[in-house]
Amino acid sequence: MKQNTRNLEQQARQVAADPWVEKLARLGLVSKGIVYSIVGFLAAQAAFGAGGRTTDTAGALETIVTQPFGQFLLALVCIGFIGYTLWRFLEAFFNPENQGIGGRLGSFVSGVIYASLAFTAAKLALGYGGTTGGDATQDWTGRFLAQPFGQWLVGIAGAFIIGMGFYEMYKAYKAKFREYLKWQEMAQNERNWATRLGRLGYAARGVVFIAIGFFLIQAARLSNPNEARGFGGALAALAGQPYGPWILGLVAIGLLAYGIYTFVEAKYRRIRTA
Repeated sequence: MKQNTRNLEQQARQVAADPWVEKLARLGLVSKGIVYSIVGFLAAQAAFGAGGRTTDTAGALETIVTQPFGQFLLALVCIGFIGYTLWRFLEAFFNPENQGIGGRLGSFVSGVIYASLAFTAAKLALGYGGTTGGDATQDWTGRFLAQPFGQWLVGIAGAFIIGMGFYEMYKAYKAKFREYLKWQEMAQNERNWATRLGRLGYAARGVVFIAIGFFLIQAARLSNPNEARGFGGALAALAGQPYGPWILGLVAIGLLAYGIYTFVEAKYRRIRTA
């Protein structure tokens, strides 16, 4: 049994080391950059009164499919997300970056999220329609609240996401994201712009994550799933605050910067899979 397990692990590592895995991961980063750029662009339009809307990554996929050649473009995005999912799962299981348990868990959760986005993109590309129109975050929150200790589970999830948000802001302040780039291969001008875009982008993501976590804690405290908000709902809530259009505008610019930074990652990210 142990020998079979070792053989399977060795085969899996051989697959992980295939150059195509890295290429798919880079295509995944391009797909991620496209989606975040659309989310940021639409939110900026909404903030500055030029149309647009506050939406999440799934909503960005629906925007892509309505464009000329949208189904073809979305099929490419879907392939990219499959590659991104594979990379993140390999990171979680083989731990080539020697991450702690938190880092490995983050890679696994990221893989699950982008596997879901790949599935959504595939459905849209094949013409099976958009989202159901409901709020997935509220649906899942309601299911957890219905379980024993459900309020605690949702509250812990909210606290965890708030922690992620503050960590995103820490990465922005310290520019920790640069550790994963092939820094020596970048020109000085590229380094400067990568740092600026990354700082703006990670800070904006931190704000949104903190808002999502806050609403989850509210849902847990009141035992009301309708209090929960996903990414798009959090952006809409920011817009409803005093000086909301300005707050939303700044966050939207940051999300657009994050999308552009992810294109930089697609070229210069250090990718290890085994």
